[in-house]
Amino acid sequence: MDSKTLLGQEWQTLQDNHEQHERNALCIKLVCLALCLVGLALQTPPEWIGITVLLCWAQEGIYKTYQTRLAERLLRVESLLGQAEATQASMQLHTEWSASRPGSTGLIASYAISACRPTVAFPYLPIVLMLLVGRWLTWF
Repeated sequence: MDSKTLLGQEWQTLQDNHEQHERNALCIKLVCLALCLVGLALQTPPEWIGITVLLCWAQEGIYKTYQTRLAERLLRVESLLGQAEATQASMQLHTEWSASRPGSTGLIASYAISACRPTVAFPYLPIVLMLLVGRWLTWF
C-alpha cells in the first residue's frame, strides 16, 4: 500500500475514535445529571452528590485529553495528506504520543486544563454551584 492510502486509513480510524470520545463525553454528562437527580430525589447529602459530579467532571476531562491527542495526530495526518509526496509517517500515533507525552505532573495538568474548558465544565460547574448555594441556604 502506498503512503497516502495508509494515511487515509489512519485518518478515518482516528476520526471515528475522535467522534466516539465526543459521544462518551456526552454520556458521562447525561449519567452525571441522572445521578444528581436521583440523589436529590433520594435526599442524598449534597456533599455526596458534589463528589459524584466532581468525579464525572474529572473523567470527562481525561476523555477530552485523549480526544485532544487524537486531534493533534489528525491534524498531522491531514498535513501529510496535503503534501505532494507524503513521507512514511503513517501509523505513528503512539510513537508521536510517546515522544510528546509529559511526565505525571504534566499529564495531570493536561487533564485539569481539559476539564476547565467551557464545553467540558458545563453542566458540572453549574451543578456544583447549585449544590453549594443550596447548602448555604440551608444553613440560614
